[in-house]
Amino acid sequence: MPVSTASPEFADRTRRVAEVALEAGRALGLPATNTTVLHDAFSIVVRLEPTPVVARVQVVLPPGMTPQAQAERQQRELDVVAWLDSQGLPVVVPAPMLPRSPVRREGFGMTFWELVDVAADHEPYSAVSMAHTATLHAALARYPDELPFLTPVNRSLGGLIDNLDDAAPLLPSDVSRIRDEYAALRSVLADRASFEARFPDVSVQTIHGDGPALNVIRTTDGVRFADFEDVTCGPVEWDLALAGPAAVAEYDAAARELGLRVTNPEVQRLVDAAATLTMVSCVALIPQVPVLADGVLPMVESWRESAPLT
Repeated sequence: MPVSTASPEFADRTRRVAEVALEAGRALGLPATNTTVLHDAFSIVVRLEPTPVVARVQVVLPPGMTPQAQAERQQRELDVVAWLDSQGLPVVVPAPMLPRSPVRREGFGMTFWELVDVAADHEPYSAVSMAHTATLHAALARYPDELPFLTPVNRSLGGLIDNLDDAAPLLPSDVSRIRDEYAALRSVLADRASFEARFPDVSVQTIHGDGPALNVIRTTDGVRFADFEDVTCGPVEWDLALAGPAAVAEYDAAARELGLRVTNPEVQRLVDAAATLTMVSCVALIPQVPVLADGVLPMVESWRESAPLT
C-alpha cells in the first residue's frame, strides 16, 4: 500500500529517509552513490545504487515503541530470516556484504537486505496460496530460539489502544468498547501460559506474525517470503487472521499433507477478533499513513455493527 507523495510533508520525509539510508550504507563501506525508492508505506524501502543492497527504514512504528525495542524487533527479524535461509526456505535475505544487525542513524532504524529480481507479475500484497504458509510454518516450527508471545497483540496493539482517545472518527463509546474487548482477549492471549491454560491441546511455535501469504515477493526465481518484522511465538492461526474460511480450509488441507496440526476454530475466532481490533485501532496511524483510511474506516463501520466480544 504505497503512500502518495503528493503531500510535501510526505515527499520531504521520503527524500530525507533516502538520504539517511545512503549515508548509513556508505558508513558501512558500501560504494553507493544514489538511491531509488522502491516502496513507501509503514517502511520506506530504498535501493542503494548501484549496489545490490536495499535499505528498509521503518517510519511508522507502534506508539510507545522505544529505540531499544525497535532494535530488538529488527534483530529478531534478521536472525529468523537468516536461519530460514540456512534451512533452504525461499526468503529475502539480509544483505550478505553487511553486518547482520540493525542500524540507527539520525533517529531512523533500518535494516539492509539483498536486492531481488522482481518478476513482472509481482503486485504488493497480492496473496499466494495458503500452501506456502503451511510450508513456512513447517520450517518455523523447528526454529531453535524462544521468541516473545504474540507481540502484535501484546505490544503493538496495546500501544495503539493507548493512543485512541482523540483518534477520529472513533467515539468515546467506541474506545471504551475497544478497551473492554482488548481486556477480554488479553485474558487468553497475554502470554503463553494463559493461552495454554485455555487451549492445552493447541500447540504454539514461531510464526511470521503478519499475514505471510500477503507478505511475499514474486521474483524471477519464484515466491520469496518477506517482511518478518512481527515474527513472534504464537498459534499458527494468527498468521491466518481475517483470511476467511476458504483460505483457512486451504491451509488445513496443506497442513494435513505436511503432517502439521490443522487450525482450531475457537482459536481462529479469537485471533480474528484481535486482528479486527488491530485494524480498527489503526485509525491512530492514519495521520502518518493517510492511505490506511481506505481500508480502516470501512472496518470501523463493520466492527460497530458486530456483536461485542465478551
